Amino acid sequence: MDNTLHLIQQAIAEDLGDGDHTSLATIPEDARGKMKLLVKEDGIIAGEEIARLVFQKIDPEISIEVLIPDGSPIKRGDIVFYVSGSCRSMLTAERTMLNYLQRMSGIATATHSYTRLLEGTKARLLDTRKTTPNMRVFEKMAVVIGGGMNHRMGLYDMVMIKDNHVDFAGGIKQAIEAEHAYLARMGKKLKIEIEVRNVDELRQVLDVGGVDRIMLDNFSPRDLKNAVEIIDGKFETEASGGINHENIREYALTGVDFISVGAITHHISSLDLSLKAM
Repeated sequence: MDNTLHLIQQAIAEDLGDGDHTSLATIPEDARGKMKLLVKEDGIIAGEEIARLVFQKIDPEISIEVLIPDGSPIKRGDIVFYVSGSCRSMLTAERTMLNYLQRMSGIATATHSYTRLLEGTKARLLDTRKTTPNMRVFEKMAVVIGGGMNHRMGLYDMVMIKDNHVDFAGGIKQAIEAEHAYLARMGKKLKIEIEVRNVDELRQVLDVGGVDRIMLDNFSPRDLKNAVEIIDGKFETEASGGINHENIREYALTGVDFISVGAITHHISSLDLSLKAM
């Protein structure tokens, strides 16, 4: 939470600079009012707690009355919440608050559209590290609100041995053994995932062992199904690469445990929302 508040404060400072000179000039200091968050596009709402924090950072006396909670479907014309307090403060907070809320809602909407396609299968939708710098915590929060799961927050909380690591390490066996030696030396206990590009690399991983999850990268649905059968529940499985709305269900029906889709954070449109005076 401390990091979240720090990032919000940075975003406010970026926008506010040495003052909101428009509001300071045109709005009386003692003017108080009420505004509404108006929905202009159908989707899933996400980020209300972040919106609240933005308002409170600007002015602790601002109050919010939520009508539609995070994770709920919204449609054009809906009012998500009312906000009341100093007119100057609400206008100063408006754009920063909307920047968070619109992007987070866009991500939650995209995530929800994917998770609906997984219904009836065991597969769970994962995000990736393909996020906006200094927005990751908010974007990953939106993924969860939309019904997905966070893969890892960064490089520090899970081991992900990818193709480049394998190539530079000299092979799969060398990479896995080096990782275990490093974790033992550093006294760390982290889950280990390794990426494989074909069935030959998969069999090498099965021979070595020592991992928790195998990422099957750019496998066709047919090859993925074969790979999942070869793994036979010995390790968690994850599909990645080239997966979209049109083919995700076919991938999910292979029996894979997880499907990661970078597009839910890096290839989305912000949801159209507006804060209007009443």
